Amino acid sequence: MIETNETAKTGESLPLQQTLDSLPFNNDGLLPAIAQQHDSGRVLMMAWMNREALQETIATGRVCYYSRSRAKLWRKGETSNQVQRLIDLRLDCDGDTILLLVDQQGPACHTGRESCFYNAIRGDSVEVIEDPLIPPDQLYRR
Repeated sequence: MIETNETAKTGESLPLQQTLDSLPFNNDGLLPAIAQQHDSGRVLMMAWMNREALQETIATGRVCYYSRSRAKLWRKGETSNQVQRLIDLRLDCDGDTILLLVDQQGPACHTGRESCFYNAIRGDSVEVIEDPLIPPDQLYRR
């Protein structure tokens, strides 16, 4: 359904629920979701969303993902206070990737770094290019 927007003009729209119904979730019922800081454009992290996480995010404005390792919804910041507030939610042209423009409160990465993308390929090595903002052992509520 989202493909019909390929020839749409600015301002034309599709019904939300029908569009969500047509999204190509993978065999596990998930779509990749990229979180980007809304004002700087910095890519913060990639996670997964199922239909329920996507709908909750849209309804509440607080980003919710699906944790594959825990097999449950993961409300960003529920244990770390590093909340992501939704500014805008976009779908790519195929509807198979979600882009979340967020206002990140504190580090996005579980390592205490602003971004999960702190490992850079430098020749024949992988170099850490960012120090933690918060030591990881201080990120989580006990």
